[in-house]
Amino acid sequence: MKKKLIQRGLLGFPLGIAIGFVITIMISVCVGDGSFYPVTLELMEAMGNELNAVIVQTVLCGIMGTGFAMASVIWEIDAWSLAKQSGIYFSVACIVMLPIAYVTNWMKHSVGGILSYIGIFFAIFLIVWLMQYHAWKSRIKEMNDCIKKNGINE
Repeated sequence: MKKKLIQRGLLGFPLGIAIGFVITIMISVCVGDGSFYPVTLELMEAMGNELNAVIVQTVLCGIMGTGFAMASVIWEIDAWSLAKQSGIYFSVACIVMLPIAYVTNWMKHSVGGILSYIGIFFAIFLIVWLMQYHAWKSRIKEMNDCIKKNGINE
C-alpha cells in the first residue's frame, strides 16, 4: 500500500500541474478576449507579480494532483463499503482542495464563498461518482452475462 501511495503521488504531481494548466486555458477561452489568464488577479496582487503567482499556483496544482492521486488507493480497500470509500475520499479531497482553492483565490474569501465552492465541488464529485458507478455496473453486468453464456460456474 505504501508503494502504491508513493507511486501515485509521484505521478499525481505532474498530472495535477497539467490539469491545472488545461483549466487555465479553458477559462481563458471562455473569457474570449484572446488573452491568457493563468491566475486570478487577487493571487497576482498577493504574490507581488504574475510570475510569482504562476509559480505558487503551479506548485499548489501539483500538490493537489498528488493528494488526489494518493487518495485514489481508498477505492481499493475492499473491506470498506462503497459509502465509506466515497465519504472518506470526498473528505480527503476537500481537505486537499479547499486550502489550495482558498490560497489561489479560486473562491471568494467569505463563508458564502467557501460554502458555494464546497457545493460546486460536491456537485462535480457526485456527477463523476455517478458516471463511474454506472460504468462499473455496466461492466459487471457484461462480465456476469459472459459467465452465464459460457457456462462458467464457481
